[in-house]
Amino acid sequence: MSAAATMTWHEDLSTLVGDTGVRLPGAGGHAPPAANVAAVGAGWYGEEEEGRAEEEGWAQQAKGFAESTAEMLRELGRGLWDVAAQSLAGAEDSELARRLRKRASATGKRLSFMNEYLPEERDPVRCWLIVAAVAFVTLLVLGVGSGNETPVELPKKLIIGPPSADRIKLPDGRHLAYEEQGVSANRARFSLIAPHSFLSSRLAGIPGISASLLEEFGVRLVTYDLPGFGESDPHLGRNLNSSALDMLYLANALNIPEKFWVVGYSGGGMHAWSALRYIPDRIAGAAMFAPMVNPYDSKMTKDERRKTWDTWSTKRKLMHILARRFPSLLPFFYRQTFLSGKQGQPDSWLSLSLGKKDKTLLEGPVFNAFWERNVAESVRQGDARPFVEEAVLQVSDWGFSLSDIQMQKKEARGFFELIKSLFNQAEREWVGFLGPIHIWQGMDDRVVSPSVAEFVRRVVPGATVHKLLAEGHFSYFCFCDECHRQIFSTLFGIPQGPINPALQPSEVVSELTEETTVPDNDTDQEQGKSGLP
Repeated sequence: MSAAATMTWHEDLSTLVGDTGVRLPGAGGHAPPAANVAAVGAGWYGEEEEGRAEEEGWAQQAKGFAESTAEMLRELGRGLWDVAAQSLAGAEDSELARRLRKRASATGKRLSFMNEYLPEERDPVRCWLIVAAVAFVTLLVLGVGSGNETPVELPKKLIIGPPSADRIKLPDGRHLAYEEQGVSANRARFSLIAPHSFLSSRLAGIPGISASLLEEFGVRLVTYDLPGFGESDPHLGRNLNSSALDMLYLANALNIPEKFWVVGYSGGGMHAWSALRYIPDRIAGAAMFAPMVNPYDSKMTKDERRKTWDTWSTKRKLMHILARRFPSLLPFFYRQTFLSGKQGQPDSWLSLSLGKKDKTLLEGPVFNAFWERNVAESVRQGDARPFVEEAVLQVSDWGFSLSDIQMQKKEARGFFELIKSLFNQAEREWVGFLGPIHIWQGMDDRVVSPSVAEFVRRVVPGATVHKLLAEGHFSYFCFCDECHRQIFSTLFGIPQGPINPALQPSEVVSELTEETTVPDNDTDQEQGKSGLP
């Protein structure tokens, strides 16, 4: 009993671990046997001075303790592994195992599209396990290293002003917010309606358009907030058909007579295309600027689809995959960027690649002031759902192909008519939207590839494409007075100013009265000058 009570800590530990071959000197007043000291080597003491013997003895004790602890943990791990293996023996036939296999199989099928990015000779399971492990280690290293970074200036808070928009009530009870620029309704020679792009609002319109230019061409420009953006009410389950009808109701409510022009910039081009498809009788023409198209359009070839996102950043490609496959994950990313309540740059928030002219424009104070005000209005409601709906619409089935906008009329022909048509090269009749479609495309645009405009030219024969050398996605459309004048001249020709509104009946009577009284006054003055009684 007394012998057990006098055991030292390393002797007690050795009973649990076993003989590791390490003998710790100087513990508990017991000197190690000389043979053991010689076996370990003279490096413990050797020919060192006696004053350092105690210091090195403690170092060796620490080393021995670490080795013993490691050995104990290894044995413990082996024991746990054996227990787990014995417990799970035969569990593969259990109900729980079958359910887990079923879920794993379903998840594997859903993620199988990612195997396209792996080399053909690689095993997908092993490859993706390695990818996941490397990604975890990378995030861990970045997290550890972030503590040593130089402090940076914190982003400013996004300032959202009080509500100020005019609104109309739609037939389904929703409210649609809008804004007007240019001449009044009764003086407008041309009316334009502009749906905005992703992460934008009614405040965008044509950025930097001057009031004098709108007056010179007699243009009335109407912009509005998409459902859930700005001050417009959300619309659950919306699609591009409902988007075109919203535009139609807005035109009717604002007394826009007959036809109007539609302006589509970037992501707003999706809604402009829907107007050409679903309400062509109310559209006078379309002005498109780097318009997006559906990358899964049935008429798009595999090569055209590849070129669509060749210039995209890796993060933007990831967001595209999420919108297409896992849209429920998008709110997490949105709340880290433009829904965080902080200010930020479009190229960072939207993961955009920019050319030289675009970078110069976005760094300027004028664009930054516009961007902050526009984004603040866009996220006014703080809800991620409208942005998810917009992102999903861009990569989902639109309900139509761009080739449906202009089609050759199908005629029922018999056998003899068919034979006759082979020798008669008369052109077939076109149906759909037959008005002018102008597309301006920057050749240095890295947001919407120039190949998109070539695809539109192929499937929409009536479209006119204006190629802009050295221009990017923003540089031609935003804050360029000369560019805006060129656009209006192309669309409307020589400026003729606003229309003079027709006079009201009361105004006509007053003018006639003035015309009849003025000669009498002149006669009286002449009589006074001649001295006649």
